[in-house]
Amino acid sequence: MHKKQNVIGMWYNGGMGKVTLLSQLFTRTLRNDPAEADVEGHKLLLRAGYVRQVSSGIFAWLPLGLEVLRKIENIIREEMNAIGCQELHFPALLPREPYEITNRWTEYGSEIFRLKDRRQKDYLLAPTHEEMFTLVVKDLLSSYKDFPISLFQIQTKYRDEARPRAGIIRSREFVMKDAYSFDLDDEGQMNSYIAQKDAYERIFNRLKLPYKIVQAVSGAMGGSMSEEFLSPTPIGEDTFVVAPSGYAANVEAAAILSPDDLSTQEIDKIPASELIKTPNMKTIEQVSEFLGIQSGQLLKSVYLTLEHNRNDDEVISEVIVICVPGDRELDMKRAEAFFSPATLRITTPEDLVDYPELVPGFVGPSDEIGERIRYFFDTAIYLGSSWVAGANMADMHVVDLTAGRDFQIPDSRKIGAVCIKEGDQAGDGSGQFEIQRGVEIGHIFALGRKYTETMGVKILDENGRAVVPTMGSYGIGVTRLLGLLAENYHDKDGLIWPKVVAPAIVHIVVVSKDAHVLEKAMYFASELAGSGIDVFVDDRKTSPGVKFKDAGLLGCPLIVVFGRGFEDEHADGNAEVQIRQTSSKRDVLMSELLDEVLADIEVLR
Repeated sequence: MHKKQNVIGMWYNGGMGKVTLLSQLFTRTLRNDPAEADVEGHKLLLRAGYVRQVSSGIFAWLPLGLEVLRKIENIIREEMNAIGCQELHFPALLPREPYEITNRWTEYGSEIFRLKDRRQKDYLLAPTHEEMFTLVVKDLLSSYKDFPISLFQIQTKYRDEARPRAGIIRSREFVMKDAYSFDLDDEGQMNSYIAQKDAYERIFNRLKLPYKIVQAVSGAMGGSMSEEFLSPTPIGEDTFVVAPSGYAANVEAAAILSPDDLSTQEIDKIPASELIKTPNMKTIEQVSEFLGIQSGQLLKSVYLTLEHNRNDDEVISEVIVICVPGDRELDMKRAEAFFSPATLRITTPEDLVDYPELVPGFVGPSDEIGERIRYFFDTAIYLGSSWVAGANMADMHVVDLTAGRDFQIPDSRKIGAVCIKEGDQAGDGSGQFEIQRGVEIGHIFALGRKYTETMGVKILDENGRAVVPTMGSYGIGVTRLLGLLAENYHDKDGLIWPKVVAPAIVHIVVVSKDAHVLEKAMYFASELAGSGIDVFVDDRKTSPGVKFKDAGLLGCPLIVVFGRGFEDEHADGNAEVQIRQTSSKRDVLMSELLDEVLADIEVLR
């Protein structure tokens, strides 16, 4: 009826499916939530024995976790293969030199792991591989006949996350799919971009993961266009906005509708600016109360330190001022996106020693000071808008300080800098933004020629002229997908995997001590395996209560219980069939069991 193989825990009957005996599976379930877990999916992955935490943001993958991870990877491979994207594999340990060519050795700042070998040569643990893909194309391809070409890998990446959280959703070591397209012209690059974008939609639809495509900024990656695939979830660290028109963007890329500039004639009618004493009044609240005005009528000047990393590892610091309405808070993420690859930090007293013009509590826009210190202005500050602002003198403010008359706003200094809030009008004029939270599961970039030009890639076109190919970059966080699936698909009893990634589709629970019942359960398992279905059989010598608890926890979509109804060898016993996704239960005769369970599997999500 069946034959035990030398592969521990696996039973085969010649079919495509696999039968795993829980008595020999390398795992242990936990009854209580681990203290280190901060979200529900993370708790369940640890309790069910899919992963084990080694350190903050670092995890070991146990057999069950690897089973699910490989199924996710295979879906990604299938869709990459479908668009002609070829797989290769680079090392994670890479030399410094290629990243110096693109300046990313320093641009990445503290986010990358740097190390030296015994000869004191610099290396890094790769956070991403644009340089490596660019160099391999440079080394191996030379003719227009070789293009277009798209390449991908599924490989472990490393980033020194300041605050790892949510288990494998935000970790320091993670598996990522990164793909790169190379085309000879911009039209070809856009075709490659669209092909990858369509493949991403198919991948996430197959995985049953909800997602939203939003406009994004390129950041340290560079390029002309960037879109993120965000999976909406309350635990998400990314905030994005959706306009009534359907336009969506993460907050770094979102534009709030700006008021129209006033004409010169309208500005001329505004009263002249005037100095006013405001002794010891350094806060928006103090000044607005003293003058009897709303905080939104004040201009808040926030000074920050901009750090520029150079190839020689030198960091150049520059104090800048960002002006925002007094009733709004500065959004550091939006501001950092504007200045990338430079980074922003809070200014320290030491930074201000060289800037006596900035009088703490009384800073305001000034063309004179602006010759030495760069001022930037939120888009809400339009030409003709009048403000109460610091006068750059102790205990003094200025009223009716008017943009375009008393200070200038160059186009290059306009920045979307404030925290977006409910009620803000979408930049496309379609109405108010809806604010949502999500986790980034994919990111695609039209990189252009940033890397190919920097790294000297030249290809001969059909006329024999040397041209620089254009690139696209496309990433998916593979381990992050698994974490989000666990977060999205569970109930009070445990995980409930979609069938495309479940470690097994059917979990057979044997609750009788009669050897004959186990024989019948194993026969049914072999029938399922012959139909291409992966199966767990809980043959452990433990209590029914423990078995039922673990069946709910491990997350197989279907549970089939073999109990005392099978102890009579000659009777057509009843099995209990439980569908986890609907919480339904029913009794099914053994003679009908295979057809009934296969029908259930067919309609599972």
